[in-house]
Parts: sequence; C-alpha cells; structure tokens
Amino acid sequence: MGSLLIPHLRTGWHVDQAILSEEERLVVIRFGRDHDPDCMRQDEVLYKIADAVKNFAVVYVCDIDEVPDFNQMYELYDPCTIMFFWRNKHMMCDFGTGNNNKLNWVLEDKQELIDILETIYRGAKKGRGLVVSPKDYSTRYRY
Repeated sequence: MGSLLIPHLRTGWHVDQAILSEEERLVVIRFGRDHDPDCMRQDEVLYKIADAVKNFAVVYVCDIDEVPDFNQMYELYDPCTIMFFWRNKHMMCDFGTGNNNKLNWVLEDKQELIDILETIYRGAKKGRGLVVSPKDYSTRYRY
C-alpha cells in the first residue's frame, strides 16, 4: 500500500532521468516486484521515512517486471533491493555483508534506514564512492 505514494519509475528512461536529474539529493530506488511481500514491507518503511529524509534524499520504487532494463546490470535477483545514486553515480555502502552494491534485505527499522541514507549522503558530498554503514549487518542471518 505504501508504494502507491512513493513515485513509481515506469520505464528505463524514467529511472535514468531520476538518477540524472537530481543534483542535490541522494537518489534511492527500491527495485523489486510491487506485490512481493518483502517489497511491500520495505515500501512501507520507505514511505514512512520519505518525508523525514526529503531534504537530502529522494525515494522511488521500480518494478523489475515492468522495467527489466537494469536487472542484469545491477544483478537484481533478490525479492527486494535498494540502490543509491548520487549525481548519476552508483553509491556503494559496506553493510558488512560482502555486497557493497546494494541493500538487498528488508530493513524495517526506520531510524536505521535514515542513518544509512544520511551516511551515504554525507560520504557522497565528500566525493566518496563507498561509505561504511553505521551498523554492521554481517550477523543478521545468524539466529
């Protein structure tokens, strides 16, 4: 339900434009299938934080069935993937998981997600292409 209120990027052109046209803010795109339960949970969180981060980040969602253009390039194999862009550059973040290209699990803690976006934004402004996440998620699969 939340994803209805986050702008949808309906074509590859729209994705490119979103990434290209934003000069001052971090571009955050959730790639996945809109009807996937993980995506729905993630979209809910993104929707809740969109207003809090709007001064430094803009959030979009993109359905990978509707727009398959980036599936291979970004290796979008997970049910839900969040990627970050700054001035047309893909921003990487070390979450401690071994995958620095994207956030590919559902992060339901609003403040943690805001902290990650802030960290990436601050790093991007300093000209870094890779930042280290404020929290280490390497243990998140260990129960």
